[in-house]
Amino acid sequence: MIEKEKKGAIVGAAFLMATSAVGPGFLTQTAVFTEQFKANFGFAILVSIIATLIVQLNIWRVIGVSGMRGQDIANKVFPGLGYFIAFLVSMGGLAFNIGNVGGAALGFNVLFGLDLKFGIILSGVLGAIIFLSKDMGALMDKFTKILGVLMIIVITYVAISTNPPLGKVAYYSIFPEDISKLKFSLLTLLGGSIGGYITFAGGHRLIDAKITGKKNLSKINQSSILGVGLSAIIRVSLFLAILGVVSSGFKLDPTNPPASAFLQGAGIIGYKIFGVVILAAALTSIVGAAYTSVSFLKTLSPIIMRYEKYFIIGFILISTIIMRVVGKPVTLLILAGSLNGIILPITLIIILVASKNKSIVGSYKHSNILIVLGAIVAIAMGYAGIMSLENITTIFK
Repeated sequence: MIEKEKKGAIVGAAFLMATSAVGPGFLTQTAVFTEQFKANFGFAILVSIIATLIVQLNIWRVIGVSGMRGQDIANKVFPGLGYFIAFLVSMGGLAFNIGNVGGAALGFNVLFGLDLKFGIILSGVLGAIIFLSKDMGALMDKFTKILGVLMIIVITYVAISTNPPLGKVAYYSIFPEDISKLKFSLLTLLGGSIGGYITFAGGHRLIDAKITGKKNLSKINQSSILGVGLSAIIRVSLFLAILGVVSSGFKLDPTNPPASAFLQGAGIIGYKIFGVVILAAALTSIVGAAYTSVSFLKTLSPIIMRYEKYFIIGFILISTIIMRVVGKPVTLLILAGSLNGIILPITLIIILVASKNKSIVGSYKHSNILIVLGAIVAIAMGYAGIMSLENITTIFK
């Protein structure tokens, strides 16, 4: 029975990472940037998938082998650093979760015509209910698996329906017209899919499931690669679905870009499918963001450790209240992705340093190839983040 539970956690951790990576933020970002860059955005999608694999293999291995969460590793690297990282990641997770609640409300509105105000409240309540269960880990695994598979099926259907220009995609994904113009979109995409809390979601889940140490390295690798593969399928399918629509000259509705793409691509059925997609993406991301953000705080405070599930519920409720008061889910989702993209190089560098620290990883020898590739991603993301600060300040204008 224990072995069966561990297998469920391995797959569950993969789905938790994948569904967190393709939440409503990713849906919105992909729609906005695909309309702007057309087939050239395929380059950003391709780079993001490669970068995701590099980042996840680095972080999951170090976290899994050490059995230590991100904030504890940071404190080992430099005393006090873990508190700073926990604050950054939790704030980034909160920003994302506010948008996630708004995304779920949009889903309820599309599917059932529910007023956004009530949809926001219902979304927060549903997310909180998951964590009232005595066995919240197993329930969270099942929840993300079911909704993750549902997303893959329906997005793939719309991608086929819109008949995207695959030849152009293949060419421009490798030879984009102007790479420099894709910097901000790539930063936002990476921030929205592997930035902040998202990178650590699956790894922290494996720690809670006690799948740690060198003896479980193959399971850790299996889970991380499965998660990257699942998120890649959804990313590519969504990009192709929207590209097929905008390539025909259709202009997306700026108030809800992905919804208008699905409506144009597959009619009223496509519109309802979008409702299913964004609702599934948002609810799983609400769960992932709250769970992982609080996991960054719980080892730093015995009170949070003892009452973890209530802090998670509180995190969700705070996100819900802010979303209800502030609004602007589309803007918040793009902003959150950009900010988390800036957090990513900081946390990745810490993990790379930790991978050579024997007090953290013991006798485990981390791949030098992964370290070099990880350093390249961290430097590139750091540079893109600095260069894109001006774009971030203009989002609310």
